[in-house]
Amino acid sequence: MKFRSQRVAYLFFALSMLLFVLQILMGFIMGFAHMGFDVLHDWIPFNAARSTHLNLLVVWLLSGFMGAAYWIVPEEADRELYSEKLAVIQFVALAVVGVIAIVGFQFGWWEGRKFLEIPRELDYLVVVDVLLFIYNIGMTALNGKRFTTTGMVLLVGLVAAALLYLPGMWTFESQVIDSYFRWWVVHLWVEGVWELILGGIMAFLLIKLTGVDREVIEKWLYVIIGLTFMSGILGTGHHYYWIGTPEYWLWIGGIFSGLEPLAFLGMAMYAVAMARRGGMNHPNRMALFWTVGCGVMSFVGAGFLGFAHTLPQVNIWTHGTIVTAMHGHMAFWGAYAMIVLAIITYTMPLMTGRKLYDGWMPEWAFWVSNVGMMGMTGAFAVAGIAQVYMERRIGMDFLAVQEAVEVHFGGVVLAALLLSAGIGLFIWNFIQYGLPNDEAIGGS
Repeated sequence: MKFRSQRVAYLFFALSMLLFVLQILMGFIMGFAHMGFDVLHDWIPFNAARSTHLNLLVVWLLSGFMGAAYWIVPEEADRELYSEKLAVIQFVALAVVGVIAIVGFQFGWWEGRKFLEIPRELDYLVVVDVLLFIYNIGMTALNGKRFTTTGMVLLVGLVAAALLYLPGMWTFESQVIDSYFRWWVVHLWVEGVWELILGGIMAFLLIKLTGVDREVIEKWLYVIIGLTFMSGILGTGHHYYWIGTPEYWLWIGGIFSGLEPLAFLGMAMYAVAMARRGGMNHPNRMALFWTVGCGVMSFVGAGFLGFAHTLPQVNIWTHGTIVTAMHGHMAFWGAYAMIVLAIITYTMPLMTGRKLYDGWMPEWAFWVSNVGMMGMTGAFAVAGIAQVYMERRIGMDFLAVQEAVEVHFGGVVLAALLLSAGIGLFIWNFIQYGLPNDEAIGGS
């Protein structure tokens, strides 16, 4: 650990792991409900579990991004964090918002807008929390001895993510207009500025883990950013096909959605090429596994599977079906969950001075969780294709179709058990590291 204040990242990583466990539990509740065993409906209705599951995903990833920033920005700026106390206050505020939201969902306290369900009062608290975070890392960068391209890309991505939260606070009487602006948040986060955050974290990790010159890695980073903005902004159009917007969005969305996989293909090639060029000799081999795996799996989930069902000729049948869940689970796992797990795997030995990345546990955590996610993706794909055929092609009743695909959710649950086993091993390894140790300062 180069700077003492970097240890604050641990708080955000620990919160991420806790919320990830809760997200998985909500996923199991929904999985069993889809199998016909909705035994918890009186206590946790399906719609409450779904809203909680989706929002926990957003919050645990954001917490992971914040932890990554609190580690990376001081190092890239070559100075201590502007205010460690402010970071702790901001962490507490984030945790409080998360707890209130989770409890509120169980009592029906939400707005009913997918991914943006939290009520307006909590929106204001989120804005305050994010402003504290941006101020802290912004002042760190501004007062630093230097600031690199990697740090700047990460910072720009985080600031843009904060700004793009604001359109989600507008509400309109028109369902079309309301949905139109909601996608400014949801799409332009996950298929826009979050990719900048991903690129910044990945570049940092590749610099540290491969030994390849920073100039080489950051040139690749510029290419990734260019491809992201070239395709991602107008790629928002694939959410506008069927919501009542003009027909020209079919062309715009179709063309630019077809280009979106290029950014993820570039990221996969970038990660693999840098790892091979560096010889994969870093002792923390598992951090490199998660980093390179993120590049590859993000292309599979966000790139290839996204392309597979966002062309209008296909999406007319697949939108709003389980096919979307197929793409979404693998995309979020590959592009964002794996990069958070990568930065945690890299930083924990530096924060604690304990090198627990050797041995069977971290390696099995990587392979078992990834095999589990691939199994879930396959099960969702089979269920989704069956749903599309029965419901959209031959016109079966919606509830009859849901009953017909129950058997496929048995496969989803079995694969989820495998994923959970891998994540359980990862979290147990995280716990074994213990708390940050001041004696580890200077260990990087």
